[in-house]
Amino acid sequence: MNNKDLAKNVLELVGGEQNISGLTHCATRLRFVLKDDNKADLKALDQLEGVLKAQNSGGQIQVVIGAKVDAVYSEVKNLTSDKIGELAESTDRGPKKRRNPVNVVLETIAGIFTPVLPALVGCGMIKCLATVIAAMGYLEGSGFLTIINMIGDCIFYFMPFFLAVSAANRFKTNPYLAVALAAGLMHPIILNAASQIAETGVNSIDFLGMPILLMKYSSSVIPIILAVWIMSYVYPIVNRVIPKFLQVLLTPMIVLFIMIPVELIVLGPVGSYIGDWLTNGINSLFSTAGVLAGAILGFFKPIMVMFGMHYAIMPIQVQQVATLGATVLLPTALAANLAQAGAAFGVFVLTKSKTMKSAAASSGFTALFGITEPAIYGVTLKYKRPFFAGCLAGGLVGGFYSLVHTTANAISLPGVLAIGTYTSDRYMYVVIGCIAAVVLGFVFTLMAGIKEGTEGAKQQQATNKVNDNSTAVVTEVAPESVSSQTSTSSDMLIVSPMTGEIKPISEVEDQAFAQELMGKGIAIVPTDGKVYAPFDGVVEALYRTKHAIGLKAANGVEILIHIGVDTVSLKGKYFNAHIEQGQTIKAGDLLVEFDPEGITSAGYNTITSIVVTNMQQYGDVLTTATSGPIRESEALMKLIP
Repeated sequence: MNNKDLAKNVLELVGGEQNISGLTHCATRLRFVLKDDNKADLKALDQLEGVLKAQNSGGQIQVVIGAKVDAVYSEVKNLTSDKIGELAESTDRGPKKRRNPVNVVLETIAGIFTPVLPALVGCGMIKCLATVIAAMGYLEGSGFLTIINMIGDCIFYFMPFFLAVSAANRFKTNPYLAVALAAGLMHPIILNAASQIAETGVNSIDFLGMPILLMKYSSSVIPIILAVWIMSYVYPIVNRVIPKFLQVLLTPMIVLFIMIPVELIVLGPVGSYIGDWLTNGINSLFSTAGVLAGAILGFFKPIMVMFGMHYAIMPIQVQQVATLGATVLLPTALAANLAQAGAAFGVFVLTKSKTMKSAAASSGFTALFGITEPAIYGVTLKYKRPFFAGCLAGGLVGGFYSLVHTTANAISLPGVLAIGTYTSDRYMYVVIGCIAAVVLGFVFTLMAGIKEGTEGAKQQQATNKVNDNSTAVVTEVAPESVSSQTSTSSDMLIVSPMTGEIKPISEVEDQAFAQELMGKGIAIVPTDGKVYAPFDGVVEALYRTKHAIGLKAANGVEILIHIGVDTVSLKGKYFNAHIEQGQTIKAGDLLVEFDPEGITSAGYNTITSIVVTNMQQYGDVLTTATSGPIRESEALMKLIP
């Protein structure tokens, strides 16, 4: 099918020109903003010859075309009116409509709590240390143990301040005014009066005839989030009303004069009641059907991680620890994580691929310490059966933990290092559960087996071919020898174009890359904002938004470097290109600079996909690793003929 016919079919399947309110494209796909998304036939688009993937994402119908997207986009513009063409230049993200409310809530919770996690985990581990010291009977009543406990408790006591900054960034409002709102909740007048209600009998303060209920907000979660969210609407309204020359003086004053009474009179009490309702509701569920509830959460925890739904539990966990001193939810996460570790170790035993053995062993140990994403995305989910074997083991141990009333008295990564924060009627049950989760995940995986011959077999065959041809091991090839190998070897070594952390391509939150529809490759989370040429060649494509670069090596290898997810919507902001389309490049040349912090603050993920787009000319791609740090010019991938 030629580009013109493909454009005609795509137009018809999105509901025709009359259904299009905006159109643009990025390095890989056409992006339609439609008047009615229901008129688009995604299934038919997905099966259309020349289309790699069709999906509804971020309020857009995205049609993944691949390398020839620019040509197809031009044909679509030729077939549509000038009005559509004008919208294409001005519409990138599209109107924020028809978004699933559940997804919006989950994304918001994740966006607020993710930046706070380091402080939560850090304080949780300190709390674990204090618990272990106290359990051993050392330093009881000492100043050292007092300070250690203080460090462990500080984030919970001052939780509104932490969440105020994070929520302000999420809702794109003034962070300093958000902190002022937190200070309103935490002011000594409120806290002291609330703690003295039993003595004074006074439970409210009159404000212009309206009662301000005296409540302790030191460990609250929901009130400050609600307050910052409402302020994100109030602030711009006030700013528009005030003359510009008075905005600096009057806008903050009026916003605080409105917001602090509103949060103390309405939002604070409502948020506290919601938090108490959720906390008590979860506790009631576990007290009446604890084994079943624990088993369900233990089983579905890895699945929730896949969809980002585990963040929805975070506020409840924090609220439970803050108000009750312990949470019943975290033990189920511990069971699920250790079960996935056991499943990864099972894959290590079963697989014949040296690459997968290495990935399974390393990700299994990582999961033991509470980080399961490498094990899930890089190992167990690839073979499917080990993933569900781990889910089953996690469900069984999660039910066991609920049966013996296991709780966690601090928020920490659910892994073996934080075992001191878990308690039950008998502490030995916690240890037994940890061992059982790993062993059951391992045994169930051995029983289920893996379908070798897919991911692992391909990589093993490619590795054998390299060895049979007496080709040097990828990690042993010095970066300095890249240029000579580029021109003389039928195998192709591709070095890293940036410094950062290697991730499996499956972790990219874009199915076109995660499912390798654009080609095989790997992802890197950048630690600086520089992209360098990985070989000698030519710049085949440089998109006007500068977020994606298409390169072709002297020996014909074509790669796409796509910086971030949906960063086309930034329209080039935070990006600066040092090359032009068609320019000849040398290995090590600086191609693009970008601002990772600016991109992140704008709400976008900076994970960068590096894929070989002409894979049909090669047998396979070997990667040096599926995780871990990498520096620019270090060996990243090797193509096998």
